[in-house]
Amino acid sequence: MTEQQSPPEQMATGEGAGERAGNYKITIYELENFQGKRCELTEELPNITEKEMEKVGSIQVESGPWLGFERQGYAGEQFVLEKGDYPRWDSWSNSHSSDSLMSLRPLQIDSADHKIHLFENTGYTGRKMEIVDDDVPSLWAHGFQDRVASVKALNGTWVGYEYPGYRGRQHVFEKGEYRHWNEWDANQPLIQSVRRVRDMQWHQRGVFENS
Repeated sequence: MTEQQSPPEQMATGEGAGERAGNYKITIYELENFQGKRCELTEELPNITEKEMEKVGSIQVESGPWLGFERQGYAGEQFVLEKGDYPRWDSWSNSHSSDSLMSLRPLQIDSADHKIHLFENTGYTGRKMEIVDDDVPSLWAHGFQDRVASVKALNGTWVGYEYPGYRGRQHVFEKGEYRHWNEWDANQPLIQSVRRVRDMQWHQRGVFENS
């Protein structure tokens, strides 16, 4: 298997995103509960003000998944948006630290299979944990520490969380290599739970259910 370096920023622009646009559809509303000015998107949007919107108050994802960002230009805290309704900001934010969502893009799903390597130190060194086709609500429960400083996402798309039980800030790992934790825009090398991001191309329901 060949591992390719494809940081999320590179996937947000160019022909690849345009070719996938037909499989993605999302509607953003300026107010909560799907009220106020609305805008339907099928491709990336680096700044919601381009659509004459000041903020995003609620979201409906018809097909996806999508990735929202706290700031313009795909920067800041990340929010995974899978098929479903999000009536207010705290329904898409796991950290509940910011109600701002200023840019969005389709989230790459490259295959139905999922495989990821987590490393204790930068540069793919130190203790290593391999996860294959599974969701892990607690790395500690599987004998791994909470320090994750580099990652290789070999197949599929993944999202890591600061805390167990898929809580806290979200960090998305599309297929590629992440040599240092600042490459996924983290403030520290802290990940305590990891899950797969799946869509309806291979799964009847693309929505993740935290049961």
